[in-house]
Order: sequence, then C-alpha cells, then structure tokens
Amino acid sequence: MTIQRKISNWRRIGHFCTTRLVDYGELIPIELAETKKRVLHEVVAMVALTIGALFTLSFVSIAVIVTAVGTPHLVLTAWCVAGAWLAVAVISVIVMMSRKPAEPFQLLRDQLRRDVDTIREVAQ
Repeated sequence: MTIQRKISNWRRIGHFCTTRLVDYGELIPIELAETKKRVLHEVVAMVALTIGALFTLSFVSIAVIVTAVGTPHLVLTAWCVAGAWLAVAVISVIVMMSRKPAEPFQLLRDQLRRDVDTIREVAQ
C-alpha cells in the first residue's frame, strides 16, 4: 500500500469518525433518558412491592402468633414465624443475585463496536 493510499484511507476514517461522533452525541441523551426512566420505574415498583410484602407478612405473622397465644404451641409458633421470615430473606437474596443486571447504553455500545469493526476493515 502506498503512502498516499494510506493517507487517503486515514482521511476517510477520520471523516467517518467525525460524522459518527455527531450521531453518538444525539444517541447519548436518548439512551440516558431511557435508562433514567427504566431505573425510576424499577425503583418505584421495587419499593411498592417491598412495602406491601413487609406489611402483609408482618400482619400475617402477628395474626399467627396471636392465634397461638392460648395454646401450648406459642413458642414453637413464634420460632416458625421467625424461620419463615428468614426463608423469605434468603429467597429474596437468591432472587436478587440471580437477576441479570441491566445493561444501560447497550445501543451506544453496539454502535461503537460496529464502527470499530468498520474502521478495522478500512484500515487493513
């Protein structure tokens, strides 16, 4: 490959990169807005679910213990309720650990990867 051909290739690559940079500038705010909206909805849903589940389980636990007050099984009932709460906590941890993390800016990453592949092809 001659020097002038290399210079021409790199000039085309430079022009390509500058035009794509403008596209990235438009894509970043769109991706940021989508990510912000998705995270906000997930947080609100998780908080509502957590509060509802905690109140429900608390009242069910109290009802179970109060029901067992007059019986000889009060201590066993209280320990079973505590065990149920422990099971709920362990299951919650397992579910949260098994979730696939969100991938913000995935579209931007894909575009950058494609552009880098294009630049590599042109540079060869």
